[in-house]
Amino acid sequence: MHVVYVHQNFPAQFGHIARYLIAERGFRCTFVTNRPAAKVDGIELIHFDPQGGATRQNHFCTRTFENHVATAHGVYNALKARRDIRPDLIVGHSGFGPTIFLRELYDCPIINYFEYFYRPHDSDLDFRPEFPADELTILRAYTRNAMFLLDLANCDAAYSPTRWQQSLFPREFADKIEVLFDGVDTAVWRRHADAPRAIGGRAVPLGTKLVTYVSRGFESMRGFDIFMRVAKRIYEREPNVLFAVVGADRVAYGGDSNFIEGNSFRDHVLRQDKYDLSKFLFTGLLPPLELARLLSVSDLHLYLTVPFVLSWSLFDALACGATVVASDTAPVRELITHQETGLLAGFYDVEQLAALGLDVLANPAAHAHLGRNGQALVAEQYTLAKMLPRMLAMYERVVQQRQARRPS
Repeated sequence: MHVVYVHQNFPAQFGHIARYLIAERGFRCTFVTNRPAAKVDGIELIHFDPQGGATRQNHFCTRTFENHVATAHGVYNALKARRDIRPDLIVGHSGFGPTIFLRELYDCPIINYFEYFYRPHDSDLDFRPEFPADELTILRAYTRNAMFLLDLANCDAAYSPTRWQQSLFPREFADKIEVLFDGVDTAVWRRHADAPRAIGGRAVPLGTKLVTYVSRGFESMRGFDIFMRVAKRIYEREPNVLFAVVGADRVAYGGDSNFIEGNSFRDHVLRQDKYDLSKFLFTGLLPPLELARLLSVSDLHLYLTVPFVLSWSLFDALACGATVVASDTAPVRELITHQETGLLAGFYDVEQLAALGLDVLANPAAHAHLGRNGQALVAEQYTLAKMLPRMLAMYERVVQQRQARRPS
């Protein structure tokens, strides 16, 4: 079978399944991406350039759709130029690689991955009233889903990584969207018993408690400002502590740039209070194995998010056996059950989040069962070993159903 994946980034959600299909099943896998043309782990990368895109002349509420169309057209042109590509199946990420035009090139089934459905209210847009979305951003939420809806109508099958994320989509499509997580690679994301208590080569002093926080960017959506306030309360009451803060000094989601004083949201947060920065080590982004080893020796992992896409980092922390204190928000509750697989407190409840964290740090061994339970949850439901057969079964089912509908 020949599978064509479409995502502007590589490997994204699809690299692991492609490598598995090549190595274990002898499939041919092609990846259409913004990355340069190459061959990586047996996967051929085909480069595409968006054809056009939004400008300031476009209405603000249509710019996302304009960019999606530009991406879809770029994907179409890149594959149209490759007459040798005749896929049996196309798999695309609707947000980062719309497949809408590929029906004109191929008579094969299409599966789309759907990560999020935007809503103007009771959502990430209005969860944090101190960072209010402006009127046009609220209005844009009504139109931002346009390509998702077109891809939903056009595809043969669909899936979403968590039950909560799937629940955001319109009821008309509920039966079409399967819940299927990307899969945790436990060859990397596991408890590394031999990992040193160190951060980027810097040893953690004997007797010092280690707290981790991981986010792609330091931003309000992932509660970086709340984390800093929690951290301050922790180190004021437990001075023998070090916070390893992993991520980039950037905003990946949301409109933080409209509210900040300084060059970044991190700078803005650090200006709001006096922090003892000797308690913090900002590591930047870390390679997966290095991060897994750090999470393995963490005494406490803090995870915060507004109602939005659940971070891979939470799955990874659980897989490494970390004891997690997290925000009691809807996406988190799918993984963290209070006092079973972690501890929960309100997103804004800085005192309670800190109190839970201090309880863990006062006696890490007494809370280690939470980490073990989190590991067991990942092992039972979310590993690559569990997900890959389900993913392949969906691929084969969709291909067979399409073949059965063709005239004999």
